[in-house]
Amino acid sequence: MATRQKLMRAVRVFEFGGPEVLKLQSDIAVPIPKDHQVLIKVHACGVNPVETYIRSGTYSKKPLLPYTPGSDVAGVIEAVGDNASAFKKGDRVFTSSTISGGYAEYALAADHTVYKLPEKLDFKQGAAIGIPYFTACRALIHSARVKAGESVLVHGASGGVGLAACQIARAYGLKVLGTAGTEEGQKIVLQNGAHEVFNHREVNYIDKIKKYVGEKGIDVIIEMLANVNLSKDLSLLSHGGRVIVVGNRGTIEINPRDTMAKESSIIGVTLFSSTKEEFQQYAAALQAGMEIGWLKPVIGSQYPLEKVAEAHKDIIHGSGAT
Repeated sequence: MATRQKLMRAVRVFEFGGPEVLKLQSDIAVPIPKDHQVLIKVHACGVNPVETYIRSGTYSKKPLLPYTPGSDVAGVIEAVGDNASAFKKGDRVFTSSTISGGYAEYALAADHTVYKLPEKLDFKQGAAIGIPYFTACRALIHSARVKAGESVLVHGASGGVGLAACQIARAYGLKVLGTAGTEEGQKIVLQNGAHEVFNHREVNYIDKIKKYVGEKGIDVIIEMLANVNLSKDLSLLSHGGRVIVVGNRGTIEINPRDTMAKESSIIGVTLFSSTKEEFQQYAAALQAGMEIGWLKPVIGSQYPLEKVAEAHKDIIHGSGAT
């Protein structure tokens, strides 16, 4: 007699569009892990800006419809495929990617994208590690090749990637400056590794940064909103300085001459260009941060599955999201 397949609740997208295309369904089959796969009982799932771009159909890579969004899951291993020997049922884990989508009660993931979650972090914190921390790692370590003693400005530091970048940069011995647009945001940035914070809503904040860093300028700028800030960033850099573009929502006019005298560079980052080996490298650095205690995700708003559309609206249109 055939056993009845277990069903779960999951968010499904049948067409690209606004937040209203996110549909919660309760009759989705729970996936079965094969080979090097694991099945995770999801306790929390991170919501990232990139998921809103994918859902709207504007992202460069489009999933096949219908699909379930979400890559940053934290939870407990429910079942493992035949060759997923690194994990067993009951292990606390987090992911940097899923196969079946994270906005669901269960998620399937390839074992090499799954990592042990230490007891000192809860599942909400575990769900806030994936894309934000791995992106910050890639930006600082791989793209900027930061060295201890250098200065870094995290432009838009109170968001997920921004706070991760502040924590990592401080742990790696950098002088860390951040910007945020609200008083609460500025406070959080200072609590998470920044030596100094500036309000990017103040008209003359760039002058304040210039005064603070002096003649030398800033070695590395991690940029979350390049379409607004890139031209200003070039004026802040040191000789050989580099702007690492993590986020952008439009076009901007810059004067390439601003890169010449300082021989500065503008480098774009996308996490999904990372090789398997690079992911392992970032994971090792982050695992150390969890053990020592400097890696501490800050949790912003929380939503039940039913309010997924609201979560997608807030992450793009909310002011000063953590």
